[in-house]
This record gives sequence, structure tokens and C-alpha cells, in this order.
Amino acid sequence: MPFPIPYPAAAPRLARLARHVAVVLVALGAAALAAPAWAANADRNQPLNFAADSARVDEQKQVNILQGNVEITKGTIVIRADRVEVRQSPQGYQSAIATGWPDKRAYFRQKREGTDEYIEGEAQRLEYDGRNDSIKLINQAVMRRFRGGTVTDEVSGNTISYDNTTEVFQVVGGPDSAAPAGRVRGVLTPRDTAGSAPAPSAPASAPATPASAR
Repeated sequence: MPFPIPYPAAAPRLARLARHVAVVLVALGAAALAAPAWAANADRNQPLNFAADSARVDEQKQVNILQGNVEITKGTIVIRADRVEVRQSPQGYQSAIATGWPDKRAYFRQKREGTDEYIEGEAQRLEYDGRNDSIKLINQAVMRRFRGGTVTDEVSGNTISYDNTTEVFQVVGGPDSAAPAGRVRGVLTPRDTAGSAPAPSAPASAPATPASAR
């Protein structure tokens, strides 16, 4: 059934809403991004290593403040940022909030288990949640999937959230979107699967010999 046409007075408001709150939900089990689970299940149990210009460690509150050219590794996870706040819950789960430099976004990278694929993200702010196996990229957000050394998929928006347990990511537009006009943008490349390669095209027929040449 066709959607009803909005009243003229509501149309500008709906247009702004569509432009600034555009949402894309993509199930990674679909053909475009189907793959084995991320390595986060193993990464979550790995020790967190860091390097920074300075660090403040509060053992009582289980909070670490890292500042200046921060680099964190945790299994296959890599985070680079100007400042990172790392917290640990009473259950032992670690989370991190990373902010980028004035002229450079914070960076996140993680390998996908059992493949040669990596997920890479950049944003002005990153929120990693070890308990829920999720990463949230906020403001000027871009996420890419690499297969080997080649970018196969890329999405951009104001905010990108990835939930590893459900293998779904959400892209939201807004005024600080990495895509033009506050919208969301993306390119998704179909994955190669057994038997899915297109059959080779038949060779072109030889051109007919003109009658005058016979």
C-alpha cells in the first residue's frame, strides 16, 4: 500500500528529520558482510597494553587516564587517540572512551576471526564496551572493512554503532556526519561464496563476412 503524502506544512520537518536522523541497519549475516564472528570474543579476555605520554592510574576506582599519543592493544584490537579513559567493572570487563586530536580522529582496528579481514574505524570519539562486544564511533564517523589489503566496504555518518553479538551495525546521520549534508553514505561489496562466481561469458561471434568480400 503506498505511503500517505504528508501535509505541506509537515514536509520540511520530515525532510530535515530524514536528513539528520537517517538510520541504516545492516545485518552482517547477509551476503554483503557475512563472515565468521569477530575475534572480540577472544580479544575481550586478553590483557590491555598501552603506551602514552602520561598515565594516571587509580586502582581503587579502576580508572586509567592516558594522555598524549595513546596507543592501546588488546588482542587484535588497536586504538590510537590523543586521550583514552579506561575503566574496569567489578566483573572484570574493560571499556574505553577515546578522543581524537584537534586535527585528527581517533582510530580503531580489529581482526575478524578465521579470515584475513579487518574492521577499521575513525571518529572524533570512540566508545569501546568489552562486556557487550561493541564499538561506537561518534562525530565524523567512518568504518571500513578490509579484505587483505583492499577496502571492500565503507560507511560514513555522524554516529556508527557495531554490536558484535548480533552482528549488526547502525549508521546515523547528523550535523557532524562524515558524509555530505549530514546524511549517511556507504559502499557494500558482495562477498565471494562457493559457486557464486559468475559464469564466463560466451566468446563473441565472429563478424559476418561482407558479401562483397566473398
